[in-house]
Amino acid sequence: MNRLLQEIHDSVLEGDRSRVKVRISEAIQANLPPREILESMSQSMAKVGSLFEEGDYFVPEMLIAARAMQDGMEILKPWLVETDIKTAGVVVAGTVKGDLHEIGKNLVCMMLECAGFTVIDLGSDVAPEKFIQAVIENQPDIVAMSALLTTTMSYMQATIESLRSAGLRDKVKIMIGGAPVTEVYAVQIAADGYAKDASRAVKTAKRLLSKAAI
Repeated sequence: MNRLLQEIHDSVLEGDRSRVKVRISEAIQANLPPREILESMSQSMAKVGSLFEEGDYFVPEMLIAARAMQDGMEILKPWLVETDIKTAGVVVAGTVKGDLHEIGKNLVCMMLECAGFTVIDLGSDVAPEKFIQAVIENQPDIVAMSALLTTTMSYMQATIESLRSAGLRDKVKIMIGGAPVTEVYAVQIAADGYAKDASRAVKTAKRLLSKAAI
């Protein structure tokens, strides 16, 4: 790997935001292809996900690394637009109605963006009607819902039923997550996927879209 690309990779892995920005600027000045710079950062975030799953990284380390990549993406984005690199997919995400918790959902959104997805973040306390409106306006590939309270989990099912009533259910894949949410519950409410944490959310999103392409 090119020295600058290796330093970008390592800087993201370590969450060194200032060094990421400096090295990406240097890489652009050195005329390194934007696609290769993006790939270096993506590989680093994949490593972060693996370290998290292995118990070597925790949420703070994952969050710091994701923020470092986001800083790098802000610099790289204009050059990526010029090279017309396609998004990995479009995701509409939000914490369901009645639930104001956003930390987990925000981390999922950051990890999805780092993996090349376009994310429309609806925030927290998102009613089924708002999810429907977002699907109509953005035509996403995936709707991602989170809940941290057992009392708000029912709005996941309500949102799925609302999408079905609006004739939109078959147009999107639905993935859910959050502390009280389980894979059993995902099957129960007919969601397409479940993710235990932000790292697995990326894998779940990619798996859902790869299935859709078959």
